[in-house]
Amino acid sequence: MNKIIEKKTPLVVICGRTNVGKSTLFNCLIEKKQALVSTISGTTRDSNLSQVEWANSLFSLVDTAGIINSSTLSNKKILSNDIDSQAQKQARSYLKQADLILFLVDAKSGLLAEDKKLVKALKQNDSYRSKTLVVANKIDNFKSAAEAAQFYKLGLGEPLIISAANGLGTGDLLDVIAERITKQKNNKKSAKLLDEALEKTITACIIGQPNVGKSSLLNSILGYQRVIVSELPHTTREPQNMEITYQQEKIILVDTAGITRYRQKTVGLEKYGILKSLKSLEKADVALLVLDISKPLRHQDAKLVQEVVDRHKSLIFVANKWDAVENRETKQWTNIIYDKFPFAHWAPIQFISAKTGEKVNKILDLVIKVSAQRGLILSDSQCEKFMKAVVKIHKPAKGKGTRAPHIYEFKQIKNSPPLFTVRIGPDDNLHFSYVRFMENRLRERHGFLGTPIHIKVTKNKKSHTTYNT
Repeated sequence: MNKIIEKKTPLVVICGRTNVGKSTLFNCLIEKKQALVSTISGTTRDSNLSQVEWANSLFSLVDTAGIINSSTLSNKKILSNDIDSQAQKQARSYLKQADLILFLVDAKSGLLAEDKKLVKALKQNDSYRSKTLVVANKIDNFKSAAEAAQFYKLGLGEPLIISAANGLGTGDLLDVIAERITKQKNNKKSAKLLDEALEKTITACIIGQPNVGKSSLLNSILGYQRVIVSELPHTTREPQNMEITYQQEKIILVDTAGITRYRQKTVGLEKYGILKSLKSLEKADVALLVLDISKPLRHQDAKLVQEVVDRHKSLIFVANKWDAVENRETKQWTNIIYDKFPFAHWAPIQFISAKTGEKVNKILDLVIKVSAQRGLILSDSQCEKFMKAVVKIHKPAKGKGTRAPHIYEFKQIKNSPPLFTVRIGPDDNLHFSYVRFMENRLRERHGFLGTPIHIKVTKNKKSHTTYNT
């Protein structure tokens, strides 16, 4: 049997009765065919274990044997030592260590008495109840999503709908997992353990429209022909990953398919390639947006910037084909780019020529610098000093009403990307322009180069408003 892992990363455990699709979900989330999948009950004996990276979170995922008796979820001693009993003991051991439990149910089979018994046992155990999510599997399309409503009866909140077989809803599930395990990191010890776990490679995703030179850029960085380069659009159909070491930092460079008007107008392999490109962007730390600077910037480039910002990724503009530009005034072209993308003034610009190799060596230096800025953490004392300095420069501007707002606290609650909270009085309103003002002063004082900053305005009561800046 697999040994129980040392708890260096948050532990997420998939459990449920037999044949609900636990192993299929496990394989889907780790993106490998690691667990054996079969329609035969009890196929999984030893629990499968792997690690998952998502939204700058790293966690260990465990696929357990199907729970065949609700006593597995109790504290009753399992006396027998046959194979099934050993599998149940191991499943219990992982559940006790779990930071989050995914209780998987089969939406096609419906809510069975066995599901009810298992959930009743989970809810009777205080250590299980608060960390359990219901996940309704085998929802193959959104039309059948209503089938999950019956699982509200389990009393564990809204069931998350997925199809482990085709991937539907699994991205949303991973978002929820990442959010939950982030909320649980509420002490210095757990934060330190996670920081150690997150000592990983920097993933830089090369994105852009077709024929802007993405593959040429990768080849130029590497110094050899790693990927096919062609003048034909969509030569690259699948993301191509290349792991390198630069200045003692491990970096994964991902060359992706060109992204065009992908929402409704693309079909076949082109659409497949674009979807894979967006998936690669989702997993990246830094996006290298390649622009063909020898041609006018287009609206589609702005759409790509928005895709990066919406996913809270760090961004570097790579202005390629600089050798084909007659007027090589970088200040003038910098203004042109920022005028086109006014919501990304925080992103650095590097003018290069992938064809001649000009300034290509600067790209990796920028990737490392931006990645470090993405992970920047300000102490509470730094945040307090910053707040006092900002208020001294410009008093908080009110939103609604006549009362000037008072800022009680400013603190950082997350990094990669950085997230800050501003706490004001229960009846106060802070104008969004002041939040923008705070962001600009943050960048002046502390940097955060190439990284979006998010500031959440909270009140002394529970209500809150979020401004994404």
